[in-house]
Amino acid sequence: MIYHAVYLSLTETADRHELASVMSGLENLLGQIDGFVAFHHGPNIDAEGKSPEAHYGFHGLYDDRAALDLYAADPRHQALGARLVALCGGADGIKVYDIETAKDP
Repeated sequence: MIYHAVYLSLTETADRHELASVMSGLENLLGQIDGFVAFHHGPNIDAEGKSPEAHYGFHGLYDDRAALDLYAADPRHQALGARLVALCGGADGIKVYDIETAKDP
């Protein structure tokens, strides 16, 4: 399994309705891209005080690297990603971590 973790440093003027629309669009890709099996998103509560710059985040779960590669190359994902870049004032406002784990039981 691969957890695709994305953390967003939104601009002060980022439109929350636009953010919700992008999250809905990403979630709608479930079942449309082989191996994309789960999606969760929400605001960063920064409980440990270590990530105040990351206002929001989401995680996708993929069966394997091939499924993540399909997602990354999908034009719908790329279009939604471009909207996220705009909400963050550029690509530097987005951090991505892809974490490979054992298959869930």
